[in-house]
Amino acid sequence: MTEQSNIERIVMRRILLIRILRLVISTFVLAALTTVAALWGIGKEVWVARVFENGPQDFFGHTGYLVYAFAHTNLVVQTLTILTLASLIFLARETARLAFHTFAPTNP
Repeated sequence: MTEQSNIERIVMRRILLIRILRLVISTFVLAALTTVAALWGIGKEVWVARVFENGPQDFFGHTGYLVYAFAHTNLVVQTLTILTLASLIFLARETARLAFHTFAPTNP
């Protein structure tokens, strides 16, 4: 009885497809792809290393400089920056939720 029937093979193929689709179409993957795409877009629009080099090196001056640089950049860069921050927050939330569900004790 090691040979699978046609019905069993079809059902197992559908189960595999559902598991793959759950992985691919998850909010975690969507947030990660959005973050990567937004960071790539920022990298194409702005030379990020030069922005950090041109600013002051102390923390408070650096923060003020980054706010000034954000306020005086293109709308595309501002939109991509906000999209990156939002997707990073969502990615952190999904990671915490995934970790909670993975490591949470199960009730008997």
